[in-house]
Amino acid sequence: MIDMTDMIETIRNRAKACRARVGIGIAGGTASESLISDIKSARRFADVVLIGDEKELSATGTDLEIIYSDKPEVELVDRLVSRRIDAAVRGTLGATKTLGYLKSVLGVSRLERLALLTTADGVLFFLVPVGIDEGNSVADRVDLVSKSVNTIRRFGIREKVAVLSGGRFEDAGRSEIVDRSLADGEVVAERLCELGIDAKHYGILIEDAIRNANVIVAPDGITGNLIFRTLTFLGGGGGFGAPVLADLVFVDTSRAKVKFSDAIMLASALTWDDAEL
Repeated sequence: MIDMTDMIETIRNRAKACRARVGIGIAGGTASESLISDIKSARRFADVVLIGDEKELSATGTDLEIIYSDKPEVELVDRLVSRRIDAAVRGTLGATKTLGYLKSVLGVSRLERLALLTTADGVLFFLVPVGIDEGNSVADRVDLVSKSVNTIRRFGIREKVAVLSGGRFEDAGRSEIVDRSLADGEVVAERLCELGIDAKHYGILIEDAIRNANVIVAPDGITGNLIFRTLTFLGGGGGFGAPVLADLVFVDTSRAKVKFSDAIMLASALTWDDAEL
């Protein structure tokens, strides 16, 4: 099993060193005392800015900086793009409006994300693809992993990639779908190795992959999203957030998440620039 404890410590240290100005979106009706308390605890990593409804956020009595807006999705993205904040965390804002506006501002048809997760017993790993419209072809997955590796290496670790597919190797011949998935998985691993990325095809054996790799590549975006949801919402695991693979720092989060301090830490750490620090 690959020990990623050192990487998490690196993220913490870099977040503290950067102390980035991180904006987090708060949707109406979600500013609970426990939520604000957890976000406040992230001040050891960043200068946190809450963006949301004036009446609701004022009622919390927090001493965190607040930017009032009746369109927090737009405000969060606009402030990030204009560099009035260094990084952004979606927080409890809805995905459709927030990510839709981010895509329009960036001029892209879709966003690609890299999730940092932990299993119920504390094994940390990266997962791609995690969006239902991501990684649905061999070329897409190769490109997605290549971009993800650039982000992962910023944390001072070397990637070890496990490519998954739809069956065991001995299942070849059971169905055309399984055969295609196995063949595609083999091609993805081969192309990644050609790019100098340490990658291996594991078939459907995610339980073996997690013991030997720190990056798990799902067969497609729907499967990746199901892995994420099963782990974090049913299986006792957790998620730090999913950075968008772009030139700016935007960490996507699920509205079902109850703690955002780890996502704020991740966002602050991603502003690290070796040339400046």
